[in-house]
Formats: sequence, structure tokens, C-alpha cells
Amino acid sequence: MIQINQRLKKVSEYIKGDYLADIGSDHAYLPIYAIENNLTARAIAGEVIRGPFDASVKNVRAHGLESVISVELGDGLTVLKTDNAITSITICGMGGPLITKILRAGQEKLTNRPRLILQSNIQSQPIRVLLQQLNYTIVDEVLMTEKGHTYEIIVADYSPEIKNLSLLELKFGPILLSQKSELFYQKWERELTALEHILTQLNQTTHRERITEIENEIQMIKEVL
Repeated sequence: MIQINQRLKKVSEYIKGDYLADIGSDHAYLPIYAIENNLTARAIAGEVIRGPFDASVKNVRAHGLESVISVELGDGLTVLKTDNAITSITICGMGGPLITKILRAGQEKLTNRPRLILQSNIQSQPIRVLLQQLNYTIVDEVLMTEKGHTYEIIVADYSPEIKNLSLLELKFGPILLSQKSELFYQKWERELTALEHILTQLNQTTHRERITEIENEIQMIKEVL
């Protein structure tokens, strides 16, 4: 049985249905774990870089799961057929803007309306904006730390009728904002300190636009803290 880190284990708790696509699979740890623990019946491990792709192929073979895990080399959701039967898509370990780019570019592959389980390292706001545009409702959000890093997990299901999120909900997360855990306060107090430091480094004349952006962001953070 494969062992995975706490971050991926938390992601695995949200896998829904019998067909998983893990995009940016990096060694295929999550698909292997999901199959071995009966969280799904079959999976695709997608990888755009040859090294991790080869490692994924090797790992799947080592666990004897070639018949149920297909390892595909390709960019984002291009590894999926348009008429796929995927029930869950996981995209983990990337920045929010990159996850957003992958989903936007491959949105025609969401025909089966799979659950989306997205774990971003930074900047989750673009993900929430796109989910709303794709008619996906956020059903859960998790903040967690591992090895000194803070991660966000966003879980979303397709919904024909969605509630438009406010600017604060898009930035901080509707569920995270309603719960405001100790980790939430720690994360945004760190962010506030970092922004205030950046502000002291900028030239009032040449960086006026950036200064205004940061001041607005600082104001939003202070509002929720």
C-alpha cells in the first residue's frame, strides 16, 4: 500500500464517483492511493513533464495497477477525451492562476460535470472567479499546513443555479470566511504584514498604481480580521 502526505490524503477524502482524473499527477501517488483504498474504481494520471510521467508509469506498474490507472502525457485536461466519464478531477500543488488556466483551457472536457478538487499553493481567488463562471458551486474549503507551508483545498460541484459570491468571498473563500479558523487568521495576518512591508519599499511617484492596489488589499484583509 502506498503512503501519501497529509495534504493529498485530505484531497482524497473528497473524491467522488468511480473515475478519477489527477492532473499534474507527479508520480501518480494520489491515483494509486485512491484505488488501493477503494475511493474510486479507475483513474487517469495526467502529467505534462516527461520525468514525472515516466515516474508515474513506473509507480503504477510497481503497484500492479496498469489495468485501472492510465498514465497520460499531455498538457492539463488535453489528456481527457471530450466525451469522458470522469466523476472527479483533482489538480494539486500548483498556484491558483495556473489551476485556473488549466480549467479554462480544458472546460469543454467538463461535459460529465465532474467534482473539482483543487489544491492551490497561492492565490486562490482566480479559481473561485472561474468556478462561478463555469456554474460550479463551492461545497467545501480547507486550510491546512504541512512542512511550514499553508495550502487551500477548494471542492466544487456543478450546479445550474449558483449564488454570486461577493468580492470578499471570492478573495478569502465563502466557507473559510464563514468559519474563520485560527489558521485563517494566521495566514492573513502574515499576508497583511508582507503587504505592509512591500508598501514601504515602493516609490510613491513611479509605483502609484501598485500602491493603490496594495492599499485596497490591505483594507480588505483588515476588514475580515
